[in-house]
Amino acid sequence: MKVFGPSALLAMTGMLGASAWQVAWAEETRNFEIYGFAMADWIQDTKRVDPSWQDAFRPSRIAAPEGEFGTNGQSSLSVKQSRFGVKGVIPTGDSTPPINFKFEFDMFGVGADAGKTTIRLRHAYGEWGQLLAGQTHSLFMDIDVFPNVIDYWGPPGMVFFRNVQFRWTAYRTANDAIAVAIEKPSNDVDPGTIRLEQGLESSTVRADQTLPDFTAQYRHDDNWGHYQLAMILRRVGYEYQVTPADAFEKGSQTGWGFDLSAAINFLEKDKLLLSVVHGAGIASYMNDGGMDIAPITAPTGPPGALGVGSEAVPLTGVMAYYDHYWNSMWSTSVGYSSTQVANTDLQNTTAFHKGQYASINLLMYPAAKVMVGVELMYGKLTNNDGTTGNDVRFQFSAKYDFGTKL
Repeated sequence: MKVFGPSALLAMTGMLGASAWQVAWAEETRNFEIYGFAMADWIQDTKRVDPSWQDAFRPSRIAAPEGEFGTNGQSSLSVKQSRFGVKGVIPTGDSTPPINFKFEFDMFGVGADAGKTTIRLRHAYGEWGQLLAGQTHSLFMDIDVFPNVIDYWGPPGMVFFRNVQFRWTAYRTANDAIAVAIEKPSNDVDPGTIRLEQGLESSTVRADQTLPDFTAQYRHDDNWGHYQLAMILRRVGYEYQVTPADAFEKGSQTGWGFDLSAAINFLEKDKLLLSVVHGAGIASYMNDGGMDIAPITAPTGPPGALGVGSEAVPLTGVMAYYDHYWNSMWSTSVGYSSTQVANTDLQNTTAFHKGQYASINLLMYPAAKVMVGVELMYGKLTNNDGTTGNDVRFQFSAKYDFGTKL
């Protein structure tokens, strides 16, 4: 999907000459596409995961210790990955850029709908020239390094978050782009063990989101592939109430992070996919694992002051995958990913510390728009106190694409 900004707006920015936008708006044709796929998964675990998340392989949901969620060796069949969407281009006039839009959902329930087969919004946005508004992939992530796996959730150590945003692509050529955005804040606050502290036995802690998140991205595309550097700056806020009779008070920390990713092309279709992300207070943007902010022991200060502070929890995520195409009918994706946080001293013993994930698959494409395949996955969860849990999962999937252009 191509997006072009009007020459008048480009001249105003002073960043890019009109020669980079050599497309006449009159040449843009209206189009509308309906697309999607029907997909079924058979999932077989050797151990056990949280039953609400059995149709996605998330290390943070593995039983630790073993037996936490019941007996081992569970089986599931699901159609939650099935997807439906519409997208297109709508002209706005001979001298103005068209509107590009997308509306898409799948059937994988999350949040209050975790475990349910129900409508889940993925994309709902429009883009006119340099301005995008709506919900789509965060500017902090790189969707093009997501490997060719059939597990719904995928590698935990990469940034993966579709978010509501206003995005401005300030600079764009055939090879380079610079964009900034403000995005919806969503703080994951861990109250930890503060209710065990003297004076905080009846305390209540919840998220406080008074400012949007700020994201920025630079991307370079070339014949060999692409690389991307993204950053995020955010206020990770909380509010707390010492007793039910008290008013809520606020506190916050600064969250920040950098995400460096790349896809390197090999042979005709093969790709090496790499990413490393590091920061603090960014867990809600990761594909799996961790909390944005947690309590920490702090100096008590004046007499009567509470000895509890807060910290934006440091986090590091890595991912390395290789997508290989044996021929036009067979492909394999193999790789490893992990997320690790530096827990605070007042987090619970059961708080997430590290999640590891590895997988290999063999996929077959026997006909156009048809895919069947098998995938073998291994995951390991390590809690704050060192307790571990692991699982080996087998998955068989069949997917049938459909769609039409109008």
